[in-house]
Amino acid sequence: MKGSQGYHANTLAPRAKPAGGPIRWLIRLPLLWALLTVLLAGAAAFLHLKGQETSVQALYVSGFALLAFAGLAWALGAAKARDSASRLLRAAADESGEGLLMTAGNGRFVYSNPSFHRLFRMAAENGSGRVKSLDAIAGALNGDATALAAFQRLAVTAEAGIAGHEEFPVAIGSGQVEWRRLTVSPVTRAGHKADGPGALWRAEDITAGREMDTIRREEETHLADFLDMLPVGFFSADASGHFLYVNQTLAQWLDSGPEDMAGQPLDQYMSPGEDKRAAGINAATVSFKRRDGGTFSGWVIQSLHAGDGERPAYSRCVVLRSADWRYRDAGAEGEGVGGDGGSSEIRLHWLFDEAPVGIVLLDLQGNIAECNRAFLKLIGLNPEDLIGLPFADRVAKEDRGDIAAALSKVVMGTARATHMEVRMPGARERELMASLYASRLENAEGELSGLALHFIDTTEQINLEVQFAQSQKMDAVGQLAGGVAHDFNNLLTAMIGFSDLLLARHGPGDPDFADIQQIRQNASRATNLVRQLLAFSRKQALALVQLDVTETLNELTTLLGRLIGEKIALKLEHGKDLGAIKVDRGQFDQVIINLAVNARDAMPGGGELTLTTSSLVLDAPVQRGHDLMPRGPYVLIRVSDTGTGIRKEDMERIFEPFFSTKEVGAGTGLGLSTVYGIVHQTGGFIFVDSAPGEGTTFSIYMPKYTEDDEAKDLAAGEAPPRVSSLDAAEGKGDLTGSGTVLLVEDEDAVRLFGARALRNKGYTVLEAENGESALDVLNSADGTIDLIISDVVMPGMDGNTLVGLVRHELPDVKVILMSGYAEDVFRDEIERDPTIHFLPKPFSLKGLAAAVKGVMEG
Repeated sequence: MKGSQGYHANTLAPRAKPAGGPIRWLIRLPLLWALLTVLLAGAAAFLHLKGQETSVQALYVSGFALLAFAGLAWALGAAKARDSASRLLRAAADESGEGLLMTAGNGRFVYSNPSFHRLFRMAAENGSGRVKSLDAIAGALNGDATALAAFQRLAVTAEAGIAGHEEFPVAIGSGQVEWRRLTVSPVTRAGHKADGPGALWRAEDITAGREMDTIRREEETHLADFLDMLPVGFFSADASGHFLYVNQTLAQWLDSGPEDMAGQPLDQYMSPGEDKRAAGINAATVSFKRRDGGTFSGWVIQSLHAGDGERPAYSRCVVLRSADWRYRDAGAEGEGVGGDGGSSEIRLHWLFDEAPVGIVLLDLQGNIAECNRAFLKLIGLNPEDLIGLPFADRVAKEDRGDIAAALSKVVMGTARATHMEVRMPGARERELMASLYASRLENAEGELSGLALHFIDTTEQINLEVQFAQSQKMDAVGQLAGGVAHDFNNLLTAMIGFSDLLLARHGPGDPDFADIQQIRQNASRATNLVRQLLAFSRKQALALVQLDVTETLNELTTLLGRLIGEKIALKLEHGKDLGAIKVDRGQFDQVIINLAVNARDAMPGGGELTLTTSSLVLDAPVQRGHDLMPRGPYVLIRVSDTGTGIRKEDMERIFEPFFSTKEVGAGTGLGLSTVYGIVHQTGGFIFVDSAPGEGTTFSIYMPKYTEDDEAKDLAAGEAPPRVSSLDAAEGKGDLTGSGTVLLVEDEDAVRLFGARALRNKGYTVLEAENGESALDVLNSADGTIDLIISDVVMPGMDGNTLVGLVRHELPDVKVILMSGYAEDVFRDEIERDPTIHFLPKPFSLKGLAAAVKGVMEG
């Protein structure tokens, strides 16, 4: 590209020779007239000195000298006028808001005004604020291929002496982008002919105009969408009766597409009816013909454009689907609801659209032909989401079999009507309960033409009943499970502890070693069952962490593949921008694994297991079953299988502990109850959707862990330290110690084991069977008590109360609380005291010794 041969700031181009030829140009030069005046005046003086001042020659020479002097005066005046005009033109160019640049044929800058430098300041040399060449502009645009290509096209146009213009974006620092329009015009007489034609460049800032164009296009797009997706039909037709435009709503009603209908004759899709008055508006009723052969009636309201010199005539028409339904006469074609045939037409608009209960009309194929406003409000959907689609799709999967059987009786005539309770999925994850009343629709001949369904919303009433009953049942079962788990943990602590004491005296060479080891191993296995009971009762300890669901499920893929086997295909479908959740990683893995194993057992012949994730925001609390989900962001995890499904009568008990649909001995019945407990303890919700032969889907809603939640956790500080059986079991080295320990435990076996274990490790142990006895022991003790180990749940005074009383007298005494429940159950009582430690049951001899030594040395 040319333009690097110098730069003349604020200079005009060389003056061009005026039109009219060289003679006219010469006579306008002041220098020529001055030369003539001097020559003629000299000649006159010479003749005067020779004494010939009176001669004819002298008179002519003097006259011409006077004329030359007059010409000099005229030329000087003209030159001054031209210079004044030039200065005015240059001042106007300098002050212009439009960027102006004049280049010679070789691209050299001849003139450029301040506006040009301002508009292309990104190409200016550092500190100068001025653009030196066209190459500098091209270099500044090098980061944007589109802008650089446009500028290069314009430069080639200028070199060829052709006018043109381009629009392109320019980066103005800090990520800001503006738009420029650059216009070039050839100047054939500027510069030297040897350099080729010069050019005049004009630059404009069109950023505001581009932004307005963008806003206008967005508004036009929105307006087009508003018109296209109106809840009423709309079309326009030309004077010859052909469609010019059809919106999506009307096209869907007619089972066609807007592009397919454009240019088609109106009578292909509709036939005229009669004029009628509805709500004070004159409208024509029209029978519309669907592509699949079905028909429906509607009101058409239109306005006309009569046409003018610029545009031909056309119509604007709004289509409102009729809320009437008609009994067909014997000659009517088809049997669907809402046909056109028959003279016995019953118009019940006020009983249909204005009814306070939901009404749905079904055709004989089970598809929804019409529905009223109350039903739309109940279900939370638009008519286009329902009309023409199977009614079975709007019913919960587990109820479809019962609904089909009941409606079949009405269709077959064995019952005139029927009543049942039905569950329906609504908008925004809602689950609705309704009382359904179904009755026959017959034509004038008494033949069946469809079904009329009436719905009364009973969601709130049923949910309250179910929620109360379920809450009572689950709380009772959970309390029972937690109590059983607590008692079992005491028994297991004693069994494991005394086994450890025996193993300390009977080495591997002893005949009794293997028997004692078997007792200990089975006691350890029993702890897993207790842990599942605690999970259901939501009384287990959780180590909550931030978790990325997508990464976690991907990491589980290999393990899940081995668990479900080769006959079952594993499919993962991840949503975008899921965000994090706050859960216990091990417990979350257990939830997914338990559901995958359940799915595997439901597909003995093989099938497909699908894990789907998505992000969901509830704008308002949503009631589903007996659970009320608060508003807010959630991560939804669906685990779906293609197995045998679950019977309706089993659905209500599916999460109860020890309930199982498997054969006796094939499972413990704790898998799904564990899942239920873990999900609810983490603040989530789980629901199941299934029907025999249609597979099963478990939907888990986990609250999204937001930045606000993280800030609250940081403000609250970290949880108090915890000495767990696992941490203690990993203690190595010398576990002996010294000091006085007060052991408070109401279970004799646990207290006996603990006292013997600690004495064997070198501690002095004082025993108490409850809180009151512990206070007596403390009052009668001669020496210093270094550590108190107390059970939390005891008859009479519990462990927390005991610690609170002791701390008044012994504020520095160290404390370990132990319990068959999890630490979280007593978090409020512990009150985040960093000096109180927790030891969950069951624990081993080594675990107890390591915990005591760790606290004593700490």
